[in-house]
Parts: sequence; structure tokens; C-alpha cells
Amino acid sequence: MDYEEQLDRALEEKPDIAGEESRFEVPDPTVRKEGNVTVYENFQATLDRLGREEDHVLKFIQNELGTAAQIDEKGRARLTGEFDQDRVADVLDEYVEKYVACPECGLPDTKLETENDVERLKCEACGARSAV
Repeated sequence: MDYEEQLDRALEEKPDIAGEESRFEVPDPTVRKEGNVTVYENFQATLDRLGREEDHVLKFIQNELGTAAQIDEKGRARLTGEFDQDRVADVLDEYVEKYVACPECGLPDTKLETENDVERLKCEACGARSAV
């Protein structure tokens, strides 16, 4: 087998690395207005996908939106005030950029750790550690 045949075979058998990047997608927030409250219906599904603590994500959303929030008995986030889906989605994107995606390799395979009262993002994929 010559070089060209080996190269063709290797390219055919290589994994689809480009597809790996899109494997991490946060579900679009499903929100609805209920009086002066915005109910984030699929908050639990978002938490499951992010792999982060409920309190951490909720506190970030509250700070970014400048509002109060709580979790109801069905696991939905109830945000005081009216916020549309795009605004909540923008806040989630900011959260992912700051607390989920590795700043070195961009993969979501990270864990939040606290060392000496400093939150750090540790990437399981590339081993990078960065303060957040």
C-alpha cells in the first residue's frame, strides 16, 4: 500500500472532530409570563446540561438580570419581573462562557473548584486551570 492509499484510508477512518464541538448545546430557555413573574419552565433541563449547582446558576441569573428569583416545587425558576426568552438565553450564554467552557480549548468538560476562596475552572479535557 503506497502513501496516498494509506492517507486516504486514514482520512476515511478518522473521527469527526468538527462534530465534537457541537455536542454541547444548552437547551433554549422556555419562559412564560405569569403576572409580574417570568417562569423559566425548563430550568432543571438546563442545569442537567450545564452540570452545575442550582444555586450557582440561579445566583448568576439573578445578578445579571438584576432581579430576585426562587425555585418552585416543580423545579422551575421563578424570576421577578418580565424577561423574554432572548434575554434569558443571553444570560445563559454568558454563564457558559464564564463558568462552563474552557478558556483554553473551548470544550465544556470542566468542573468548578474552590481553592483558597477562589473559584477555578478545571478542564478535564486539556487539564487547564483558570480563575473565574
